[in-house]
Amino acid sequence: MTVLAVAGALTGAALTGCGGGPPAPAPPPASASASVSPPPKKPPTMAPGPAGRTPVFERRTTDGGGGGTGGGSAERIVALTFDADMTADQGPRAASGERFDNPELVDLLRRLKVPSTVFMTGRWAEEYPAQAKAIGADPLFEVANHSYSHHAFSSPCYGLPVVAKNAMTRDVERAFTAFRKAGVRNVVPYFRFPGGCYDDTALRALGPANVTAVQWDVVSGDAFATDADAVAEQVLDGVRPGSLVVMHCTRSAAPATEAAVRRIVPELRERGYRFVKVSELMEDSA
Repeated sequence: MTVLAVAGALTGAALTGCGGGPPAPAPPPASASASVSPPPKKPPTMAPGPAGRTPVFERRTTDGGGGGTGGGSAERIVALTFDADMTADQGPRAASGERFDNPELVDLLRRLKVPSTVFMTGRWAEEYPAQAKAIGADPLFEVANHSYSHHAFSSPCYGLPVVAKNAMTRDVERAFTAFRKAGVRNVVPYFRFPGGCYDDTALRALGPANVTAVQWDVVSGDAFATDADAVAEQVLDGVRPGSLVVMHCTRSAAPATEAAVRRIVPELRERGYRFVKVSELMEDSA
């Protein structure tokens, strides 16, 4: 939404003398074109595939040659993404004290100034609305859709229940609705399939949702891992210029992630990498 800024500051405020002479005339007001802030940049998306299939983005090729193998001329950028997972039926577990959030990880990303994309389920936003709102209000982050239910969009998929074909778009839209109810801002039109599982049927079914599906090329291995160094090594070994890393923002299911990030971020920066959100990684790739 375009915001009109009123620019009325005087550039040379004149002091009146002891005799109380007339004040200096104010300069003419700034022109409308100079006082209007540019509209927020629209997040890049990919064009739909054949027959309206949902497009899938996995990695940005940055070397200009289409190989994306990390040659010397490649731009060293990398996107760390964090899945805030919670399935529709895990409410009783949360009520009994299981933590599906990880505020310490989010605080660490803030301290380290790491731009990140959080793929959030609608059920997670309902369980932790204050955290969801805070993440969405922080310009360091952007919030993307990870479904409402965290049920699978194809089968088999790690034992997850499966969303019916005619309910897939509704499940995605329900997550966006949950974000709005929680007051989440900075929501981008990206979607991550739970478990990363999808097929042609799912891509066709999600066409009406008008989202770009986002996968990854580097698996952190943080899900249910307890060895933070092993997670860090896996990421550090896999990252190439333009890589997209999948991690998790869920203490109960990924307890080692925060400690792994403490090592990953400084080591990648020493290698000359710059961290970006998915929206920046996708630029010039759509």
